[in-house]
Amino acid sequence: MLHLSRWEIGPIFRAMTRNKAGAVLIALQVAVTMCIIVNAVHILMERTAQMARDSGIDEANSFYLSSTGFADDFNDQVVIQTDLDAIRALPGVIDAMQINAIPISGGGWSVGLQTQPGAEFEGVGTAVYMVDDHVLNTLDLELIAGEAFQPSDIRWRQRSQRDWPAEIIITRALAENLFPEQPYQDTVGKTLYINDDEAVIVKGIIDKLQAPWVGWERLENAMLSPEQTLFSSSMYFVRTEPGRLNELMPAVEQMLADSNKGRVVRGLRSMQETRDRTYRRDQAMIKILTTVMITLTLVTALGIVGLASFNVNRRRKQIGTRRALGASQVSVLRYFMLENFLISSIGVILGAVLTVGLNIYLVQSLGLTKLHWWLIPVGMLTLWLVGQLAVLGPARRAAATSPAIATRTV
Repeated sequence: MLHLSRWEIGPIFRAMTRNKAGAVLIALQVAVTMCIIVNAVHILMERTAQMARDSGIDEANSFYLSSTGFADDFNDQVVIQTDLDAIRALPGVIDAMQINAIPISGGGWSVGLQTQPGAEFEGVGTAVYMVDDHVLNTLDLELIAGEAFQPSDIRWRQRSQRDWPAEIIITRALAENLFPEQPYQDTVGKTLYINDDEAVIVKGIIDKLQAPWVGWERLENAMLSPEQTLFSSSMYFVRTEPGRLNELMPAVEQMLADSNKGRVVRGLRSMQETRDRTYRRDQAMIKILTTVMITLTLVTALGIVGLASFNVNRRRKQIGTRRALGASQVSVLRYFMLENFLISSIGVILGAVLTVGLNIYLVQSLGLTKLHWWLIPVGMLTLWLVGQLAVLGPARRAAATSPAIATRTV
């Protein structure tokens, strides 16, 4: 067997020089593929992590629906209390309440909370959930400081009403955003301000509850306001025992429809369906990016196969001659594997530069997070491996070339 530097490295560079266009195209293809795939994987990881965030509630066993009265004698307050008593009495229902907005649904209320009164002070944005004293049990929330709402804390809110109850419950994330330099427990009992100067007192703190807007950077900023709404439509949130959701959803809907003919019952939806609808675009993006990554990888692999096959056919005389001079099949195989490795190396190095450049652009223009550094070496290793697997078939065919057959072509 000839020495490696003389038999392989020298001829490889001379061959690449004679066929610069093919080598350059494959290197560029590898670079672009790596740039797109690594950034796509980063986006997929980011979106998957966002979709997996815990909303803080018992999503698997919860659903909601709305009731809209149209009859002239429809009494919202009486109907709401009657409905809730009936729903809570159903076997399999853990608890139920009226609520003005649904977590991770995309629509809801928000206000700014200030630590000092006055228009000159900036507020911290928070989602607002109007709830009653059943909220902790219905949403399966964990109270980690302070006290829960009592029945006497709950008031009725008219549509035109603008003032707020005296006490509220907030999430731990909101407490830490309001007072970042102190333990969240110390927020209990503090006075906050809504609309510049309306004072509210923090009665308690819950561990976690997401806002309706999943794209919001302060998704876990949420506030519970102890009030039931007398609006044109009432939304009921129901939590069931495990395994009873599918049974109770139509049962509750039918019960409400039958109990009062002066209203319309609609919008029946589980929290799992709500999550799927809310993250539908993210799921579609994941499918599209996955398809793009697979397609690019296959196209790159086919390009490598094509170039290697072309080189094998073009160099059959050279291969036969060197086989006749004593080169082994392993040497021929290693020659083409090493040639592809060198081309792929140029491609992945260029691809690493392009990958960082594209990520910088995405961070600055679209607000994405910075690329995880370890994705670049993983991407390089992956493209190297793809290149070696792709060239393996043509290289084995070259190594199997008989010296006698090759020399007869002279």
